[in-house]
Amino acid sequence: MTIEENLKIATMKLKKSKIEEPRKIARLLLCSVLKIRKEEVLLYEKKELAKQEEEEYQKSIQKLEEGYPLQYITHHQEFMKLDFYVDEHVLIPRADTEITVEEVISYCQNQEKDNLRILDLCTGSGAIAISLGRYLPNCEIVAVDISKEALKVAKKNAKQNKVNNITWVQSNLFENVVGTFDVIVSNPPYIKTEVITTLEPEVQKEPIIALDGGTDGLIFYQKILKQAGNYFKKDGAIFFEIGYDQKEEVINMIRETKEYREIEGKKDLSGNDRMIMAKRG
Repeated sequence: MTIEENLKIATMKLKKSKIEEPRKIARLLLCSVLKIRKEEVLLYEKKELAKQEEEEYQKSIQKLEEGYPLQYITHHQEFMKLDFYVDEHVLIPRADTEITVEEVISYCQNQEKDNLRILDLCTGSGAIAISLGRYLPNCEIVAVDISKEALKVAKKNAKQNKVNNITWVQSNLFENVVGTFDVIVSNPPYIKTEVITTLEPEVQKEPIIALDGGTDGLIFYQKILKQAGNYFKKDGAIFFEIGYDQKEEVINMIRETKEYREIEGKKDLSGNDRMIMAKRG
């Protein structure tokens, strides 16, 4: 069958499965399989697909129908205008997290020195660390994750985006971390355990270890705040991504440490509370 015929069949299947924008998604999957740009689909729509290409395309469509995220099939996700490889070992970077990255960049650019040390906890795909490394090339970044497989993905992304100022550490939070930092940033697992089974099917395909924040969704904030004071330089700041309903609880936890001042929150583009920043001292 031709590209055009394959697209029509795929679009019908995705529409029947109630996939939003079925034509657009069908085209994206085909581009991924054929390794061509979307403009080329129109140029070569009468071209016959090889049997192997058709089979791979049909498998991709089937995966999407089964609830697999599009990004795990195409292995691509844009974040901070960079292209990231993603697979089942890492959480898919989301636009909401860009708010946290932008705030860290702004904070660092306003400091009197530019050779700051930044610690990224629960780095996953490396989206935060690599974005910071790209836009703050004079900073030294240490990125940590408990998952060996996640770190493989992160290193692949650093190479892909030509970012070289990151040290990767396999560690359960601070366990294997050495030294002190000007900034600590984290997008930890923060979904309540009981809520995970109610999430969208494609979200449930993402690694549980990157989603599950314990009974109240706050366990990782508690663990990080308990130890973070030992890893800061004289001053500095901590940045957390949070769930939309966790602002007050996380702020209270920060206040209880009596180690921070100027605690601020930031909303995402949808108007939900998404980031908390607090300065040391």
